[in-house]
Amino acid sequence: MNRPLKMYLKKLRWAIPFWMFALALLTIFRFYGMRVELETNGLRADLNFSQGLVLFLLVGFMIGTVNATLDFFFEKYTTKKLPLGLSVLFSSLCYLTSIILIFSVSVVLLNAFYHLQMEMDYNWWLYDKNFRAIAFYMAFASLVFSFVKIANDKFGKGVLLKMLLGKYKEPKEEDRIFMFLDLRSSTTIAEELGHLKYSQLIQDCFYDMNEVVPEYDAEIYQYVGDEAVISWPYKHGLAKNNCIELYFAFNERLTMKENYYLNRYGITPKFKAGIHGGKLMVAEVGIVKKEIAYHGDVINTSARIQSECNRHGVSLLISEYLFEQLSIGQLYTSRLVGDVLLRGKKKEMRVFTLQKAYLV
Repeated sequence: MNRPLKMYLKKLRWAIPFWMFALALLTIFRFYGMRVELETNGLRADLNFSQGLVLFLLVGFMIGTVNATLDFFFEKYTTKKLPLGLSVLFSSLCYLTSIILIFSVSVVLLNAFYHLQMEMDYNWWLYDKNFRAIAFYMAFASLVFSFVKIANDKFGKGVLLKMLLGKYKEPKEEDRIFMFLDLRSSTTIAEELGHLKYSQLIQDCFYDMNEVVPEYDAEIYQYVGDEAVISWPYKHGLAKNNCIELYFAFNERLTMKENYYLNRYGITPKFKAGIHGGKLMVAEVGIVKKEIAYHGDVINTSARIQSECNRHGVSLLISEYLFEQLSIGQLYTSRLVGDVLLRGKKKEMRVFTLQKAYLV
């Protein structure tokens, strides 16, 4: 399955259940225990509760599908090109138009399934009280949906629910894999480009990285200057070698866009990475700016492994502990770099470097 289709299906899995649930709630709140009366142009449809629930579930399914489709389109083609305010205005108009069309289609289906004679003008939505009430409810539901998406992107998949349940009020131990990803020769590039152009370069690089990250079940933990910290639950990072496949996929994307980067910045950005995994503590920290924080040797070690890349002239270093758990096979060529004494450590650690087999 190609990446765009996978991303689109992921959006559908989020949007369709949410909007079907939201419209089911609306039906229950407004019509439970009574008949559902819908009126347009003086013509009334009188449905029992079950018929009304089926109708609104169908509307929820259609709205979820359209919402996911528009969201996919905006994210892929307009998020980076339009200012935030204009993007929000444009998307809001598209959503409103889609809702009007969906309810118009729903009346046609209502007539077909229940043999009714409801009719509507092209501008029925301007004066229909039922539509205005439903549109207000859906605007509120849309805010809730946006909040859930933003929180899920911010904290990582499933973390919001755990925070709401207070799982991380007390530190918990987890197994995770961390990758520290850093721009090579960043100081030299910054001097050559100047701070404005350099900042735009980092923006573009991280935008391309975000295009790759979801495909490999990764979570972006932090951005620190020109460095990104990426994390996986341990099993997700090992599955299909996600924790190293992401690195190669990101660099391949940068290579594919080489002409763009050369024309705009005069360079092709290259990134180095250090990867390690193991047990660490996770806890909810802060009051004003609350977030999930990871504490432990795994993070420190990952960062220090990455700092060894320049010294050994490689782009990717991985700890022996994690290397032994990956399915290397014939997909990669590996080389033992040796035992290195990481800064702040008393004991040496063995590290490896990897390359895709076809790159050799």
